[in-house]
This record gives sequence, C-alpha cells and structure tokens, in this order.
Amino acid sequence: MTNRRRFIRGIAALSGLSLAGCGWRLGNVRASATTGSRDQMYIYTWEQYTNKDLLKTFSAQTGIKVLADLYDSNEAMLSKIQAGGGSAYSVIYPSDYMVRKMVDLGLLTRLERDRIIGLDNLFPRFQNPIYDPNNRHSIPFSWGTTGFIYNSEKLKTPPENWDYLWENKQLLSKRMALMNDFREVMGAVLKMLGYSYNSTNENEIKQAFDTLKVLQPDIAAFTTDAWRNQIIAGDLLLAMCYSSDAVKIIKENPKLKYVIPKSGSSLWTDTVVIPKIAPNIEAAYAWINLILRPEVASEMSQTLILSTPNRAGFEQLPKKIQNNSSLFPPEAILTKCERLAPLGQEVEALYERYWIELTSG
Repeated sequence: MTNRRRFIRGIAALSGLSLAGCGWRLGNVRASATTGSRDQMYIYTWEQYTNKDLLKTFSAQTGIKVLADLYDSNEAMLSKIQAGGGSAYSVIYPSDYMVRKMVDLGLLTRLERDRIIGLDNLFPRFQNPIYDPNNRHSIPFSWGTTGFIYNSEKLKTPPENWDYLWENKQLLSKRMALMNDFREVMGAVLKMLGYSYNSTNENEIKQAFDTLKVLQPDIAAFTTDAWRNQIIAGDLLLAMCYSSDAVKIIKENPKLKYVIPKSGSSLWTDTVVIPKIAPNIEAAYAWINLILRPEVASEMSQTLILSTPNRAGFEQLPKKIQNNSSLFPPEAILTKCERLAPLGQEVEALYERYWIELTSG
C-alpha cells in the first residue's frame, strides 16, 4: 500500500504563540473533567500537527489532558485502528483518500454538525469535498500539492511540467529523485499523458509504467524523505515532493524553488476525524471547535508552515504568506489538480506490481 506522506521529523514548536490567554471559547461543547477517561483525551496524528501550546490551551479551557501518539503513514495508522486502536483515540488525522476508506470500513463517527462551530469559516472548496461530501465524517486541517523542488542556479530553464524530466534526462541523470509512492509517481505520469491521476484503465496504467521505465536508469532514488539533505548539499538538482516539505526547505536555501506542473498534479488534504468507538466524544468536538477558530488556523499556518483550508484564518495571515504561491497556488493551477481516490483492491494491486518491477530494476 502507498505511504501517503512522511513529514519532516520533529514536532514544530510554536515559540511565539500564546493561546491560553486569548480568551477563546470552544463553542457549545462544554467538555469538563470528570473521572476515568473523561479527564484525558488521546489524539493520533502526524508529527508536525501538534504542539505543546495548543495542547496546553485545550487543557486550560476544558480541564482535559491531551496526549498525542504519532504516525508516519496513513497505512500504519489504519492498521493500528483496525487492530483495535480506535478505542484508544478520540481524534485522528487521516488524509483525504484514507477518510473515504475508513468510512467504507465503518470506522468513523458521522459528525453532528450542530455540535461544531466554524464550518462556515472554511473555503468553499473544503466544505463539500469529493472524498467526504458535506464533511459528514471529517474536518479539513491542512492541504497542499505535489510538484518539483529544484535548484534554480543550476537549472536555468525551470521545470514547468512532468515531461521536463524526460526532455532533460541527460542533464538530470542521477541527480533527480522521485517519491517512493506509487500512487503519486504513477499518477503524475498518467496526468502528463493526459489521463486521470486516478486512472483505473489497465492500458493507461501500463502506458505510464512503460514511460517510467524509460526514465528509470537516470533516477537517483525513489525517496519521499532523503532528497532534502541531498538537494541542499547540491547532490540533487530536482526532486518530486510535497509542497509542505518544499516550503520548509526553501526557507533554508532560497535558491531552491517549488513548482506545480502545469498539466496538473495531486491536491491533498489532511483532516480531523472521530473514530466510531472514540472514548471521549465531547472532548473530540471541543478539539474540532478549537482548531476551526480563525486565530488558531492563522497561527498554525504561520508557525507550522502549512496551507490552511480556513478562509477566515487565511484572511488573518500576513500578505506575504497569502501571496506565497507554493502554499496557496492560484485557482487556474488548482483546477487542474486531482485528489487521490481509492481505486479498489484489484487496481491498486496492479499499480503495486508495476511499481515493484520499476523500483527493483
């Protein structure tokens, strides 16, 4: 199964954030400490999506202690939940395609909208997503795209589309990296060929594989993580990556640039959900109401360097961040992007067979 995304290691600290004194309210959910599991809540999340100040704010307003367990892939999270872990967590942070899978498996609570305050703060794009119509089971937390990070000093002609790799494979030979993610890599090539990122057509998938085989000898590595140090050191000229990772690395080295291929790419969203057997439902709704606050969304966007789906939070961002096209691409680009969708076991097995042949060659 594909690993959706592995985030930069280490929990980001909100050094400039003082939430507890802001007088925020958590909406109409008044979760108060009682006994047993009611005086604490476990959340299951990605490494960069939690921080001590946010946990302290929640605890100060509810009397509930929050404990966070971390995972590095959607599949690892799902395995744990299916093994019974859903009874331990009140809040989980799955990615968009995993929400759909968890709904189909009957693992998620259908949200009671009258217990949630701030849904109208979201951009319209995130109020009725294809992976979860009308946000019945999930609330978007962050989003981003897939594209290229490249060395603008060494590559005078910037990569504008996926076909740049094939057209410049001699220049890039052994100095380019693609993700270790068969859905993203195969999807990108499908998009370049004029097909859907989520194609289920066997002939189209085979065509994407054959196209990748041509490039395979010139690829330095299939990695979702190791490219960072390599591109900073100059060993790589270009790497396929997620926008959230690219923006962080560019802050370290401004000669690096990020671009979304003009033929389109993937558009991903990470969300907040409540497991069907969550032990502390009231606390979970209180948590959702906190992260939907515009002030919280804005501060997390700035400090964790992520794209917020919260329009009211976006409007509170400095203009420099609002105008950062790596974080917030123009609509003309976003309309060409697709969300990853579950393909069904048989089709995913086909992708994976091709992927194993490609990466083991």
